[in-house]
This record gives sequence, C-alpha cells and structure tokens, in this order.
Amino acid sequence: MRRSSSASRAASRAAVPPAAETAEAIRSGDRRALARAITMIESSRPDHRERAEALLAELLPHTGRSVRIGISGVPGVGKSTFIETFGLHVIGQGHRIAVLAVDPSSQRTGGSILGDKTRMEELTRNPAAFIRPSPSGGTLGGVARRTREAMLACEAAGYDVVVVETVGVGQSETAVADMVDLFMLLLLPGGGDELQGIKKGIVELADLIVVNKADGALVDAARHAVAEYRHALALLRSPSKDWKVPVLTCSAATGTGVPEIWETVGRYRGTLSASGALDARRAEQARAWMWSEIAETLTDAFRRHPAVRAELPCAEQAVTHAETTPTAAARALLEKFLGSSGAGGGC
Repeated sequence: MRRSSSASRAASRAAVPPAAETAEAIRSGDRRALARAITMIESSRPDHRERAEALLAELLPHTGRSVRIGISGVPGVGKSTFIETFGLHVIGQGHRIAVLAVDPSSQRTGGSILGDKTRMEELTRNPAAFIRPSPSGGTLGGVARRTREAMLACEAAGYDVVVVETVGVGQSETAVADMVDLFMLLLLPGGGDELQGIKKGIVELADLIVVNKADGALVDAARHAVAEYRHALALLRSPSKDWKVPVLTCSAATGTGVPEIWETVGRYRGTLSASGALDARRAEQARAWMWSEIAETLTDAFRRHPAVRAELPCAEQAVTHAETTPTAAARALLEKFLGSSGAGGGC
C-alpha cells in the first residue's frame, strides 16, 4: 500500500538532520555535508530555503575569517588554469581553498555548461581543496544568487581562502566585486589594443590586474601590456584610497609569477585591514546583500502572486503591441500585487 504524499513528505523531513547537526558536520570537515548544504542553499524550494536559513544561522559565528577573492577575465585568458595553479600554490603555503566556479547556465536544462571540475583535475583531487561548479541561472553577472551563502558555508568548513570565478567580463561583474575582499582581473598580453575592448567600469573595479600567459614568445608582449595597463590605470580612480592597483604578469602554465600574486594578495589584506577599510568594505557588502535579497525575494513573490500570474500574459502582450506603456502596465500589475498585501507595519 502506498503512503500518502503528505506522509512521504513528513518522512523525508524526519530524515533530514537538524541544522545544528549539519553545521557540526560541516565544521568538522565533512565534504559531503558541505556539498549537500550548498545544494540546499541553492535550491528555490520554500522548505529548503527555511532549512538553509536555519543552517546559516548556526554557521554564521564561524564565518568571516577567510580571504575572499573574485576572479574574472576575458574569454580565453585561462581563468581555470590560473585558479588551479594559484590554488595549488596557496595549499602549499598551508592554506585550504574553496573555489565557487560559476558556470553559464544552459537555457534548456539550467545546468552548468563549462564544468570547471573537469578543467581543474589536479586541484579537484587535492584534499585541501573544494571545488563547486554552480549554474549561474541567468543571474546578473553570472554570479549565482546564493553564492554569498555558499561562501559562508565554505568558511565555516575551514576553508580560509575562497575564490569566486565568474563567467566573463561585463558591466554586471560588479556582482562579484560586491561580495569579495579583492577583485582580480586577468588579461591577455594584448596591450592597449585589448584595453580598448574592455569596459572601463570593469577595470575600475579591479584591485589587482594580472597579465596571464606571459611565457614563450609572449613574454615581451606581456611586459609591454603591463606598461600599457599601468599607464591606463593612472587615468582611473583606484577602488580604495589606501591601495594603488598593481599590474603583474604570470604564466599559469608554468607557475611563474604566481607566488608574487599571492604575496600581493597578502599585502593588500594587510594594508586594508590596518586602515579599517576591509571591515568597512565587508559591512557595506552585508548591507548591499540585504537589499539585493529584498529585491530578488520581492520579484519572486510578485511572479508567484495569483492575480499577477493571471494578468501578466495580457500585460506583456499589450506592452509588446504598444497598446499601453510599460509604466502603466507595471503600475497595474503592482496594484494587483499590493492590493492583497495589506498595509505594512513599522519595525
């Protein structure tokens, strides 16, 4: 005899360990518990969100002690190769590294396309590394909506270096810059010509610029590129008044220059920590995170609202055929949404 669906759900809930138990498993270094937790964190199911929030509340006191690094770059710059070489060097210095590699989402399945685990084979096998490819889900900047929460889980698991690899270069890369301590931009040995093809706003976000593939016949081109980028940076405002953005070269294929990059990361952290800028940056990021969560949660609730769902196809068609303005259509839908919400109270 089959059990009812409600009985099955009750049994499923009973099989789920409480938040405190899962948090303890994560803190003890259980990689499977961490992977399962991130899967739950990334889920959009309401019951999963409730459990994820309870888990994060347990983990929060054990977070915040890692070096958070965002890495982006032009297509073909070798981000994954760099992260693997960089990660192995960092592990060699006695650290543990977590890599949240945000892949573009397949429009058909919603799954990751690039598969970073297959591109970081040696790092994946290292017990001091944890690599988590996640589909971007179409989120702004290619950064998964729950990446911030996944970072906290990794920190609680004892990973003291957390890297977020984004899809590529675009104006919306501010998404990753708003969740890390240091934003690193990887570039090719293309000099000023390549700089013209990169939006100035992305360069302005960078705390560190690295010219990769500085090996073989490209060594001279890389040196020339460094001079060009340094000249360009002199015309731009640095993200922090306490830090002058350096431009370094490296070869991810040979490891040349990677130790200097890690040393620069440490110097950056030391400089901003001493001035209080790092704490201020994280505080502002937490505030921005709250407002981002409010906006995205309200959008989800808006789309799920029965009255809005009923009217939305007609509103979209009316806007498409210029029968009404987008402003008027949006106002009408918002009135449907707010009409059943009731008056809000104060704090």
